[in-house]
Amino acid sequence: MESAPQNLTPEQLFEKLEAALLRIALLEERNLRLDHRNFLLEEKIRLLLLKKYGSGAETLNDAQLTLLELEPGVCAAEVAAEAALSPEDKALAQQLLTGAPSEKKRNRPVRAPLPQNLERKERTIHVPAEDCVCSQCGEAKKLIGYETSERLAIKPVEFYVEVTKREKLACASCEEMGASTAPMPATIIEKGILADNFVVETVLKKFEDHQPLYRQAVGIKRDAQIEVSQATLSSSVLKVGELLFGVGELLRSELLSGAYIQADETTVSVQSERTKGKNHQAYLWVYSRPGGPVVYDFQLGRSREGPAHFLVGFEARLQSDGYAAYGKIGGPGLLHFGCWAHVRRKFVDASKLDVRDARSVAVVVAIGKLYELERVAREGGLTPWEREALRLRECPALLASLKALLTQSGAGALPKSALGRACTYALKQWERLERYAAVGNGMVEIDNNWAENALRTIALGRKNWMQIGSEGSGPKVAAILSVLATCKRLGIKARDYLLEVLPRLSYRATRPEVQGLIPLEELTPAAWQRARAKAEETLA
Repeated sequence: MESAPQNLTPEQLFEKLEAALLRIALLEERNLRLDHRNFLLEEKIRLLLLKKYGSGAETLNDAQLTLLELEPGVCAAEVAAEAALSPEDKALAQQLLTGAPSEKKRNRPVRAPLPQNLERKERTIHVPAEDCVCSQCGEAKKLIGYETSERLAIKPVEFYVEVTKREKLACASCEEMGASTAPMPATIIEKGILADNFVVETVLKKFEDHQPLYRQAVGIKRDAQIEVSQATLSSSVLKVGELLFGVGELLRSELLSGAYIQADETTVSVQSERTKGKNHQAYLWVYSRPGGPVVYDFQLGRSREGPAHFLVGFEARLQSDGYAAYGKIGGPGLLHFGCWAHVRRKFVDASKLDVRDARSVAVVVAIGKLYELERVAREGGLTPWEREALRLRECPALLASLKALLTQSGAGALPKSALGRACTYALKQWERLERYAAVGNGMVEIDNNWAENALRTIALGRKNWMQIGSEGSGPKVAAILSVLATCKRLGIKARDYLLEVLPRLSYRATRPEVQGLIPLEELTPAAWQRARAKAEETLA
């Protein structure tokens, strides 16, 4: 160690010591900032790895991620934090974080019987000739029965030409009266080359099976050596969207007349003049009611203008995530509800990223207790009023304890860490989050998952058909998606509905004089379902 110079005065030595102490303090502060920065960077790296390896990565620990891309291993603090949890909380945390019970026996799959309504095509396998005679006495063996097995089979798609022949009648004695011709039946696309069932299958393959039109055209060429251009398929799909646009508007009116709406949004690419050389990022907003209609709204941006226009005058209950665009919209009586699934997801992510304490897991466990009440209500078949009574009885204490835990966890976390951001988000949303458990809100769900589920088909679709061809096509695509999603939610076979309703919509659109005879209100999925049920009752 360097000795102090002998010729320095005590005052000079004191000043030198103060400078050294200041340098030490600055270095300690710098090291602390670097530690915080390193911690946040490690979180970001781990989050990127988890996203890269998909939903299956939810169950991967750090040691497994190390094998993938040299992610740091499990530290002793993580093991100690996990050990601090009670056995009950460990089991619940495992169930909540992985989506599976902590101890679940693997049952061997049981083959379900094939539906009896399917046609049976039998083939008989004969016993080989050398086994038809008894090896002991030499007599011919007699047939005593069959060993029967069933397998599901398929035959390639069958294309055929639908020929429509309309009778022409004329009077042999009065040629001047001309001929009478049978009227042309209503079709989806008048004078089109594609029959109604072909058009409907094209729509279902694109929006339910997520099969792009070019891939459909290639398949038709392969299976039947028929050239059907992608442009023909595209114009048919857009025609269906044009016909269903009015039905979509009625679904919107039906939704707005109710007392509860869930909302969410997702991106979709669209070809546009706004962005030269690349696609424009547009948005599909979804509005729905559990067990009711689903409506998609195409917007070119994510601003408040979209939901403000769609929900103009709405004064009931709106549930969404914490996105600011949902604020200050609707009528003055609108009540806004938060989504516990979004909150829970942030803490699940934090529990994967922050390996130093168990605070995130503790919050997930506490939220899980709220979901346990919802499970009890669902499995018990409780009405909205009974579920409200259950919440009023059990939720206040759980919510108060959870808020205290959030406040405590947030105070001890770095503001920009995953845990800190999750706590801030939850506490900012608290008034909306706890509102579902208040008086009069038994119909409101604990989360926004019904709306999120309605967006899954968009997420799957855009990976396949990838884009919307033009800005003008967006509302038509949204109308198709609205009808298909509503049919699915109501348990309606979309094929049956479209085959019956689309020709009527086309007939109605081309002949204004008959619009009063075919009210649009009778062609929504719910109205069609009621009419069909009534007709079946009459026949029975």
